[in-house]
Amino acid sequence: MARITIEDCQKRVDNRFLLVQMAIKRIQQYRQGYEPLVESKNKEVVTALREIAAGKVLPEDLTYYVPIEEGNEESFDD
Repeated sequence: MARITIEDCQKRVDNRFLLVQMAIKRIQQYRQGYEPLVESKNKEVVTALREIAAGKVLPEDLTYYVPIEEGNEESFDD
């Protein structure tokens, strides 16, 4: 079982404050009925972080986004 950490998310978005905002917004979307973009059996906050680390959720200002080269992507399985 791989664990998701803030450091994993910071590989994509290098701003902790922005990461928190993105995760909160995504959690609110789940509660409005949106489906998760990654398969996860975890709580909403962990699922949101997994989506951010996977590059499925992007910040509005893409200057904060760091794309990861293909082949170097990590998998965060349950």
